[in-house]
Amino acid sequence: MNKNIMKLFEPAFEVIYLTFDLVAGILFLVNAHHHTLFILYGLLTLILCFGDAFHLVPRIIVSFKEKDQKLSDWLGRGLQISSITMTLFYVLLMYIWHNMFNKAIPAYILYIVWMSAIIRIGVCLLPQNRWTTTGNIKLSMLRNGVFLITGVAVLYLFYLTGFYQMCCAITLSFACYIPVTLYAKKKPMVGMLMIPKTCAYMWMIIIGLKILF
Repeated sequence: MNKNIMKLFEPAFEVIYLTFDLVAGILFLVNAHHHTLFILYGLLTLILCFGDAFHLVPRIIVSFKEKDQKLSDWLGRGLQISSITMTLFYVLLMYIWHNMFNKAIPAYILYIVWMSAIIRIGVCLLPQNRWTTTGNIKLSMLRNGVFLITGVAVLYLFYLTGFYQMCCAITLSFACYIPVTLYAKKKPMVGMLMIPKTCAYMWMIIIGLKILF
């Protein structure tokens, strides 16, 4: 019974997460009324939703049927797409900060975020990543190390304006994400940290919904 419950918990959580993102993204855009902040929040949320869907939908399917080569390829390619959309998420979050506080983005932060995002996306596109087969540990460490730079730079913006709620959400997401990238293949239980990581992303979206309503 406990095994069956645990087997159902992950796909149920993933369906709730994707549904939440989709509904929240639509709410932002429908209620934006040409307000740039909420248009950006809507785009950020929908990009996150559709990017993660490429990876999570096959994971949901795998929960109910035996994994075959087609699903394995889909999982790997989905991970590549979600890695790119997560990068775009933080680029948009930087511009959300700009519109939220009506402050100019410091030139060095703008440079760091854009350069690290471009480098990460470029690394993600390299065929040497072997997304659909064995993977590449060195490239994984490189792309996630660069991603950490992007996240820390955006976190620093919110720290500058004392928006500690967003700082905590970003910190939580990376605190859960980094161990998964380093140890999940050797210790699969570490992968459970993706649940609080996902909750951290939902928290960032909830922050925007609270401002909207």
